[in-house]
Amino acid sequence: MAKKPHIHTVPHDDGWANRREGRSRVYETFDTQAQAQASAREDAVRDQTEHLTHGRNGQIRERNSYGNDPHPPAG
Repeated sequence: MAKKPHIHTVPHDDGWANRREGRSRVYETFDTQAQAQASAREDAVRDQTEHLTHGRNGQIRERNSYGNDPHPPAG
C-alpha cells in the first residue's frame, strides 16, 4: 500500500479547510480551525501520515506524526 500524502489544515475563504499535500484543491471545509483540525487528525491517524496546521499567515504552526516516524525522539 502506498503511503498517503500529509494532511494540511489551512485558512480557506472565511473559514478553514483540509487538503492533501501536493494537491491544490481542498477536500473538506469548516467554520473553525478546531473543527478542521479534529477531522484532519482523524484522517491522519487512519492513514498513518502527518497532520500540519497552518496559521492565518500560511506558516506551519504545528506538526504531528501519526505514522511510522523515521526519527522518533529518544527517551
